[in-house]
Amino acid sequence: MIFSFSATPDFDFLTHFARHVGTAVHHDLLIMPEHLGKGYIRKLAFGSDFKITLHHYTLREDLIIKRNSSGLGNELITIFFYSNEQSLSIAFNDNPLVLFSQRDDSAVQVTSNDLSSTIHFPAHHDIHYVVVAISPAYLTALLAMTNANSVIQTITGSSNSFLFFESMTAETKLLLKHIAAVDMNGSLSHFYMQIKVQELLYLLFHQLTSRENTMHQSINSADAERLLHIRSEIISDLSVPPVLSELARIAAMSETKLKQLFKQTFGDTIYNYYQQVRMQEAAFLLKQGNRSVAEVGYELGFTNLSHFSRLFEKYYGLNPKRYSSQY
Repeated sequence: MIFSFSATPDFDFLTHFARHVGTAVHHDLLIMPEHLGKGYIRKLAFGSDFKITLHHYTLREDLIIKRNSSGLGNELITIFFYSNEQSLSIAFNDNPLVLFSQRDDSAVQVTSNDLSSTIHFPAHHDIHYVVVAISPAYLTALLAMTNANSVIQTITGSSNSFLFFESMTAETKLLLKHIAAVDMNGSLSHFYMQIKVQELLYLLFHQLTSRENTMHQSINSADAERLLHIRSEIISDLSVPPVLSELARIAAMSETKLKQLFKQTFGDTIYNYYQQVRMQEAAFLLKQGNRSVAEVGYELGFTNLSHFSRLFEKYYGLNPKRYSSQY
């Protein structure tokens, strides 16, 4: 099933999706028709400039959501929290879908509404994600920051095109579970949810404030697509370090532009990002318990196991042997 829409500030996802699947919305709640699957989509509005949509369902067929550019510039900020056991596929500019989540089962995407995107959710898997839509002016007032860094200034400014990805912390994942479990029949549930959504934004923007102050490079859908493709190339074989010149050739960008846009979007340099994902993969493999520390190190391209151990301890606070013994 494909659902396509234009991301204008006045667009109501719930109403139009209900029409698309041939069902009704009652009290801002859509129950999935039985022939499509089970679950729900719920909308909560905390004012005309601040809304949240909660998706919780399992479908009988794949769902592809295509968000088309509004063409209006940054009149709305969309923050997408995805936490699933199934990997997430994202594409920009109508190109083939690129796998975003590998071993990590989560992603946070912050984007202006002038970028087109396509997200693919597989059939027969539990889908849990939250979308926050907020205007730049409302977010500025909510954050009430006096010395915002360049990332926050870009997000809250006008006419900026941007795409930022952040990792999802354990605290954010737990908060999302609590939000999904709230009984909305309670007399103070709406008020409680508003507080929790603001807490969710706090956790995200606390991460974003730690990014370096750099000049923002404008981004378009083609750039975004190339960056996701480069990320896919980086993590496709974690035993081989990335080669900047080769990645720049694949991206059809200069090395300087690629380095700038990658760090801006993902919050770290290409090599540091590679090492981080490499250590996440090492942790995943060690948790499985069917490989020795040496086997994991060699599989990820380390010829010096002492170096592997030191690097792993830098990320996780324990050496690989002690880490694996905990699982």
